[in-house]
Amino acid sequence: MGTSKGLKKDRAFARSRPISGELILENGEVFRGFAIGAKKSVIGEVCFNTSMTGYQEIISDPSYAGQIINFTFPHIGNVGTNLEDNETYKPFASGIIINCNISDPSNFRSIKHLDLWLKRNNIPGLCNIDTRSITSFIRSNGAPKGCVDTLNKKGETIRKKLNQITNWPGLNGLDLAKYVSCKEIFRWKPKKNISKLKIVAIDYGIKHNILNSLQNFDTEIIIVPAETDSKKILEFNPDGIFLSNGPGDPKATGKYAIPIIRDLIKSNIPIFGICLGHQIISLAFGAKTKKMFQGHRGANHPVKNMLTQKVEITSQNHGFVVTEKSIPKSLTVTHKSLFDGTVEGIKHKTKNIFSVQYHPEASPGPHDSHYLFNEFIEMINKNNKNASLVKPSGIFIRFDKLQRIIIIILHNYRNYDELRFYYKCLYTIKQ
Repeated sequence: MGTSKGLKKDRAFARSRPISGELILENGEVFRGFAIGAKKSVIGEVCFNTSMTGYQEIISDPSYAGQIINFTFPHIGNVGTNLEDNETYKPFASGIIINCNISDPSNFRSIKHLDLWLKRNNIPGLCNIDTRSITSFIRSNGAPKGCVDTLNKKGETIRKKLNQITNWPGLNGLDLAKYVSCKEIFRWKPKKNISKLKIVAIDYGIKHNILNSLQNFDTEIIIVPAETDSKKILEFNPDGIFLSNGPGDPKATGKYAIPIIRDLIKSNIPIFGICLGHQIISLAFGAKTKKMFQGHRGANHPVKNMLTQKVEITSQNHGFVVTEKSIPKSLTVTHKSLFDGTVEGIKHKTKNIFSVQYHPEASPGPHDSHYLFNEFIEMINKNNKNASLVKPSGIFIRFDKLQRIIIIILHNYRNYDELRFYYKCLYTIKQ
């Protein structure tokens, strides 16, 4: 698909005759539209995401396992898909729902139409759906169980599908971290030169841009499966431990994760957690979690830093939350949502441990909270007296500025192939 000829084929395919499909909610309400993506029937929890950009990153976020994403922004798919924006090796979202028909891609990075990308990743979807109505329903009634059906089988009744939806247990009590986690230990983009710091990341469904954000600090990152025991993790002699984001009920994942984390806490190695990692840390100290009414999913969520009193605009994706009343005295609440006052961050009062509910890696979303990665590295440096101080790579920062300038210069090119060639050169240099 690296040629303009291939793109023309993609676009022609996307304009083929649409197939009808439907979304059935657990209350019996039915929304009918046109099928996109894979031809299949899936059941999941229907949630909505308010982000205006980054649909590829959202769909490929492992934390959406078991969920059907209803996008509130109407123009999804208009910039196609590319090789750089995937947040994992394989998307785990159950399905997607969008408002408008997918238009031809209009972006120099695009190499595949969204419809074909969904087919390749076996994800079904619907377009021409009243997404605003679905969002309104969720806001009033909570996130429902639902079914996206694009098979268009004759004779299959709504009643039969409703029975299937009813029999699906839902996300409460469901451990999905084992499902999306890596199966073997591996190193993230290993470098020939020896890195100054070593971080072990426990993979509950980790996003690629989190790993990239950590690696910008000249770190060696070792990713281990969710159920890896503490003894094996400590054998790597890490300078820091990272607990990743992930899907499902944190209490279900906690059955095996909490004993591991409690052992790691005893080691006094700095620990940083994001999303599910934040919840697991909280559970390990005796706090409790609960299912949210509708969850937080979007790239425009205001969060107040209770230590600095500053407000950050954050990217979020979670359906469970740590209950504030259950948080022990050993932990301090560092961040709170300005939408509903829920806990968005905690920090241990004496140990080098902190976590946040939202996504500071900003993929997609703003970069207001990227400083948290700096704080993690600073914490490691202070804890490890023998380590040289490590700072973010100046080359990385300068490259980003250079990239923006070059893209501005090149965006007026009418020769698509030439423009894409230059971009790929840029991306190769960055790597």
